[in-house]
Amino acid sequence: MKNYASVIGITCALLIPTVAIGEEPAVVSELKITTLSTMLTEFRGMGEWGFAALIEADGHAVLFDTGARPDTVLKNAEELGIDLSTIDTVVLSHNHWDHTGGLVTLRRTLKAKNPSAMQHAHAGDGIFLPRILDAEAVDSLPPMPREFVVNVVDVRDRYEALGGHMIVHEKPHQLHPGMWVTGPIPRVHRERNWTPFMRIKQNGSLVEDTIPEDQALVLNTSDGLVVVAGCGHAGIVNTMEYARSITDGKSIHAVIGGFHLMSATDEHLKWTGARMREFGVEHVVGAHCTGINAVTHLREAGNYSRKTAVVGTVGSTFTLGKGIKRGLLNR
Repeated sequence: MKNYASVIGITCALLIPTVAIGEEPAVVSELKITTLSTMLTEFRGMGEWGFAALIEADGHAVLFDTGARPDTVLKNAEELGIDLSTIDTVVLSHNHWDHTGGLVTLRRTLKAKNPSAMQHAHAGDGIFLPRILDAEAVDSLPPMPREFVVNVVDVRDRYEALGGHMIVHEKPHQLHPGMWVTGPIPRVHRERNWTPFMRIKQNGSLVEDTIPEDQALVLNTSDGLVVVAGCGHAGIVNTMEYARSITDGKSIHAVIGGFHLMSATDEHLKWTGARMREFGVEHVVGAHCTGINAVTHLREAGNYSRKTAVVGTVGSTFTLGKGIKRGLLNR
């Protein structure tokens, strides 16, 4: 297999002041989250190994991750009747191909309709660290199409050539009132939610890539926090802990996205589900790399119902005050 390497290049094209964590956070009163890329789909859209979600909060819209294939999110949005050209902000949870693959195509296609479409992309510090593929580790994994192994530095360069701005965050940053990107999430608990097939160059040595830039989106709603994760590589419990720490310990109302629990042990899933319930989580949408079996275990461990803990599908939604709109696969 080809050895893909990337060259270091951390870009902070815009310097935007961050609201201090100690300030009283704004509260989101209206929120809708629509999944635009994940493995499963039903009547509309196409599935893929990837993740993307549209976040609509009090009149502000943000695209969280961009899927794997260049045009999946674009086509799924069109089929769902969603106009992405009005959105100027993208959040990238981490560097992996299944979350950054659609960024350039989205910017190139939508800017013709609106010059500011997808113009600002927010990432966590460490996303552009030099990475090298560990061929030996990859040999132990299922075959991966070469065209899906994305060099995120190349993605950044092509995105910026189209007039896009990449903003890198070292700490939490408020995008809109009540809507935060976490920046890199501290690893308090020993959750190992990543696949060890990449290495990072540090101090002249190659070390395991733990995806240090992994970040989430946190919305401070009237019902509690809503946390959106791309893969949860930092650990979904670590992610929830950090979300609470930046919002003065508020309970968590919903957790949505990929949690990378597909290979987790039953013991780890039981612990995770119990912690979700302990944090006050009432709704769980486990999409992408969470795993169907893992969602079942989380449901049992947290004592959730089939209405409140579901497998995410393309077009599935979570709406504040209404909960999860389920498809036939979750009946």
